[in-house]
Amino acid sequence: MSRADELYKATCLDILENGFWDTALEVRPHWADGTPAHTVKKFGVVNRYNLQEEFPIMTLRRTAFRSCIDELLWIWQKKSNSIRDLGSHIWDSWADENGSIGKAYGYQLGVKHQYPEGEFDQVDRVLYDLKHNPASRRILTNLYNFADLHEMALYPCAYSMTFNVSGNTLNAILNQRSQDMLTANNWNVCQYAVLVHMLAQVSGLQAGELVHVIADCHIYDRHVPLVKKMLENPSYPAPRFTIDSGVTNFYAFTKDSFQLENYQFAAFDEKIPVAI
Repeated sequence: MSRADELYKATCLDILENGFWDTALEVRPHWADGTPAHTVKKFGVVNRYNLQEEFPIMTLRRTAFRSCIDELLWIWQKKSNSIRDLGSHIWDSWADENGSIGKAYGYQLGVKHQYPEGEFDQVDRVLYDLKHNPASRRILTNLYNFADLHEMALYPCAYSMTFNVSGNTLNAILNQRSQDMLTANNWNVCQYAVLVHMLAQVSGLQAGELVHVIADCHIYDRHVPLVKKMLENPSYPAPRFTIDSGVTNFYAFTKDSFQLENYQFAAFDEKIPVAI
């Protein structure tokens, strides 16, 4: 069993056994048929992944590794808010008639700001500081821009990354206001584990620990039987993660720069409805 499987199972069981149901409350999310999408949740979940021990991809069911990297590059490299720049359809439900998700995610990372050292967007400022100011305690990104929330199709869920260098090791904290455990949890974990590896390599560092902090960690009502079924699946050891060691420019990474060797996963063919 991979460490990601262990943490996932423990988190889901805690939610199912000890979580709070919001069925008595009015909620924004809804199902495609218009029914309110209620959840059972735990507040303040913290999971830690040591990237030097294994890559944190779950095996209880398949995580679409290449697709989650594609979205990561769409946000962090392309800094795009257009679904036409994305290789999957995961954002289709939130895009407008022009294919835009508004001033969200990649848009926020691409906004330039003036510093004493020059003009940087958020990603380039992180890259600069990791090389020139690794002892800084100010290396972070934030997508939750209150001035632009009204122009976002969806408020950022994974909204902040804090980077910290200890010796030759890059560690990071991913802050998330809301997490759909069935559809998105391991997707996000894999994305930001890859991001830490990317930033570490181009900065001459080693990837260390990814700490995932989730404020509202929930399972949707229609997902509960699916989660229970998945938790009964067999699990496998974590695959071996490799990254193209020849890439030294953050913007030169592609989906093909990352590989998983011997990724085994349990079959899970259930159709998963998505709350919108």
